[in-house]
Amino acid sequence: MNSELVLNIPNDLHAVEDVVDYVVARCPSCEEDARKLNLNFRVGLTEALSNAILYGNGRDPAKTVRLEVAIRDSRITVQVTDQGNGFDPERVPDPTCPVNRRKIGGRGLFLMRELMDEVRFNDRGNSVTLVLRLSSGERVGGGAQA
Repeated sequence: MNSELVLNIPNDLHAVEDVVDYVVARCPSCEEDARKLNLNFRVGLTEALSNAILYGNGRDPAKTVRLEVAIRDSRITVQVTDQGNGFDPERVPDPTCPVNRRKIGGRGLFLMRELMDEVRFNDRGNSVTLVLRLSSGERVGGGAQA
């Protein structure tokens, strides 16, 4: 099944839950993939959208977040792009390191990397691509490389 979905989302955290529900409802669902869709995908997409709104666009209500979704070849690919200046994901401190455990920030990126099969950023750092493989039976998450 191939599907394309493009949404321009208001820069409002209150919109995130509804957008995630909308996208998940349009993804293929089967018993084998229900857990991945309802945990991995839902959390990964929520974190990507929230980060774009909070950090990328700085909560600026005049800005939007672009969401592109493609479902092809037993995988869901989403690209979340904000209108901000971007950042270097390699400079975000590891939140599992003891010295960083009480610091705010970095947990959303950590969750995306753990729950999705692939996490990639564009060179500017204002767009993240998340990939979740379906029906593979390999793993539910963990260890994705950016």
